[in-house]
Amino acid sequence: MNKRVAVAFTGPSGSGKTTLVEKVAKVLIEGHKVAIIKNDPKDKAIFDVEGKDSDRFSKTGAEVVVTSPTRTTYLSHREKSLDEIVTMINDFDILLVEGLKTLPLPRIAIFRNSIDESYFECSEAIAIDHTIDHTTYTIPEHIDILDLNNTIQIIEWIQKHSKEI
Repeated sequence: MNKRVAVAFTGPSGSGKTTLVEKVAKVLIEGHKVAIIKNDPKDKAIFDVEGKDSDRFSKTGAEVVVTSPTRTTYLSHREKSLDEIVTMINDFDILLVEGLKTLPLPRIAIFRNSIDESYFECSEAIAIDHTIDHTTYTIPEHIDILDLNNTIQIIEWIQKHSKEI
């Protein structure tokens, strides 16, 4: 895979999106440069320690970059488009996006216990586990059904369906 590609993951809270993205990234990172974008729609994520310099700088509302010998962290108070984020990250082969249903990317919806059919309109595949009998749902023909616990199957789907960006 020499081109830069992206795929998105969506699903209800608690469905296992983060766990699946983590499993997929750990396998893909062996041979690829992987980047991950996570949407935080409720603004719950905590990135810094109260009172430390970067927290104090961030609270000014400015764009803040914290750099060290092992990492660079960018804290922004402005929403970024996918193109802006891709330009910023730049050095990757595969981009995994958690959430952001509005982005025009191939999307795997993740479900446990039940399927929320409202996700069908923005998904090309669903990943489910043994807690769901998919035959009790009317799943559109264009949606692939994947085993949530089969990381290799999901990666094969990603390699086949991801979008070049």
